[in-house]
Amino acid sequence: MTAGAATTGREAGVSSRGRISDLVRSFTVAARLGWALEANWTDPLLFFIYSVAKPLSSALILVFMLEVIGGPAGRSLRPFVVVGSALWTFVVSGISGLAWAILEDRERYRVLKYVYVSPSDFLVVLMGRGVARVAVGLAGVVITLLVGVTVLGVTFDLATVDWGLLAISTVFGLVSIVALGILMAGICIQTRQESWSYPEAFAGALFLITGAVFPLIVLPVVIQPIGLLMPLTWWIAGVRQSLFPGGVDSIGGPGSAFESIFGHAHPGTGEIALALLVTSAVVTLAALAVFRWSDRRAKQAGLYDQTSGS
Repeated sequence: MTAGAATTGREAGVSSRGRISDLVRSFTVAARLGWALEANWTDPLLFFIYSVAKPLSSALILVFMLEVIGGPAGRSLRPFVVVGSALWTFVVSGISGLAWAILEDRERYRVLKYVYVSPSDFLVVLMGRGVARVAVGLAGVVITLLVGVTVLGVTFDLATVDWGLLAISTVFGLVSIVALGILMAGICIQTRQESWSYPEAFAGALFLITGAVFPLIVLPVVIQPIGLLMPLTWWIAGVRQSLFPGGVDSIGGPGSAFESIFGHAHPGTGEIALALLVTSAVVTLAALAVFRWSDRRAKQAGLYDQTSGS
């Protein structure tokens, strides 16, 4: 190797490390800014209480409805309802966090074009802005699960937890949620009036077909396969199966679309992990493709310089 080649290699290494350092710094600053904006510069404890009150009250309402309608027999469904409602708080926070970062900077603060032309990578800044809302959603998940176990009498045994499945579900579930948030951010770049309601409307549509609070088998047979294509369906099922093995299955069952497609009524641990991996990869690639296309179109049409007045 010549001296010139060695020097070029060292310069490339230094440049690569500098690039990574810049990305980390951009993400960190954006995350701190996102937290300050999300909390509106209020007291952290007060903001924490406010943030977990909504998901916790939603879970309590669902459990109360289950108690009144199902009676003693409905108590066996408490783990199913508590886990599903807790995880869905995380979904809504993740999807809306990235999309609202676009809307806030464009409509409220009118600085989106300045953020875009800054030296930082725009997608990294966007993810940093959204991480604050994701953290709030994660806190809501933990609090809701703790209340379910300590107050609502949900039986939980650490010795029976499938930690491997839980780790896989957590990692790829987070990837899927971030990907869906990027997808919604790309869509919100193109939209105009009433864009603020789009992320929650999108999350609400997914709520119906992913087995969050009721099994897919209660849906029409023609709709169930749509739920099977969603990574959130397998994520929720994986977390339920890992925390409460042998509990109510949200995907399969006698007469379900899963049984007609795969030939058996309930998915196994390996099937859940593999399906989550495949669907997460597909959704992530699709979300990045949509965001990049939306970004190019927004630059060509001058959308980053405009506000819709919504």
